[in-house]
Amino acid sequence: MPTPHKMEFARSPNGELLIRLSGCWTLAEGVPSSEELRSELDKAPPPRRIRFDSQAIAVWDSALPTYLRGLLELLEDRSIEVDRSGLPEGVQRLLDLAAAVPETEIEVEFTGGSLPTRLGRAAIRRTRSATESVRFLGETWIALVRLATGRAHFRASDFALTVQQCGAEAVGIVTLVSFLVGLILAFIGAIQLKQFGAQIFVADLVGLGMAREMGAMMTAIIMAGRTGASFAAQLGTMTANEEIDALETMGISPTEFLVLPRLLALTLMLPLLCLYSNLLGIAGGAVVGVGMLDLGVVSYFDQTRNALSLADFGAGLIKAVVYGSLVALSGCLRGMQCGRSAAAVGKATTSAVVTSIVLIVIASGIINVIDHILG
Repeated sequence: MPTPHKMEFARSPNGELLIRLSGCWTLAEGVPSSEELRSELDKAPPPRRIRFDSQAIAVWDSALPTYLRGLLELLEDRSIEVDRSGLPEGVQRLLDLAAAVPETEIEVEFTGGSLPTRLGRAAIRRTRSATESVRFLGETWIALVRLATGRAHFRASDFALTVQQCGAEAVGIVTLVSFLVGLILAFIGAIQLKQFGAQIFVADLVGLGMAREMGAMMTAIIMAGRTGASFAAQLGTMTANEEIDALETMGISPTEFLVLPRLLALTLMLPLLCLYSNLLGIAGGAVVGVGMLDLGVVSYFDQTRNALSLADFGAGLIKAVVYGSLVALSGCLRGMQCGRSAAAVGKATTSAVVTSIVLIVIASGIINVIDHILG
């Protein structure tokens, strides 16, 4: 039968209080209330120094350092000197470790309050998020420079796995969506062009639309919902589990080890998926052109070839490179900004998809304006 935990007090004439600990200090046995010590400290005269005697402790586990941590905080608040030399050596090391590592601050989002209060909190959150985003972009740029100079460190196996996830495993959904987008573009164009007897120009509409805009944009949106969200969930879970903190503790840059392979993989694979999407979209348009407009297969593809140039495909590929980098950066950024709870991981995933799509639309407008200016 284990001996129950016990705590006794003994005062000395010089104002020192001795705390004798004995018995089993385990989670199974429980721990006493701190009210016992509070009552002893409230007795006059208050002690000037606390000393421990733990020789009679039979067995202990995490319950003992946890309980002593609370007692030490109470004594610190009362400015009472504490001598911990009488505690077990393992307990002393655990208490020193607990004091050396600061407690993690968990942010609680308040939704109540007046309108100015809510606006102020929103402004603070936006400012903090913008600061973290700028810092993240700076760290990513430094990692890219280190990669160019051969000093960046990440595992080639991680890069190869991410390439597979961003490329081969995404072919199925890209095939379905791209084919349907090309079919829909052709169907909408056919209804209008058929009124003027200009059905053959459906090939121009689908070819130019897919090559210059829709191929890259639809592929990027697919990857934002599929891969960008995956990046945010992976890194968000690592943040919540303090795995990223562990990497920093070991002297490994999380940006180089986690962000860089994902950024390179998606930026590399999205242009290839974009080319594939262009071909599938043109094939979808051909189904409508040949099956609904009675156009010949040869004449349809010959019209498409005459309407398109390498510059059209080049414009789409440039957009795909930009979109790929934006999706990867958004997913990794939201994952690194994730909180320490399961709910925060879900929120980071949603935020990554929304951020990616907004940035894709903005980048599309900017690139189209630049393209128009350059002719």
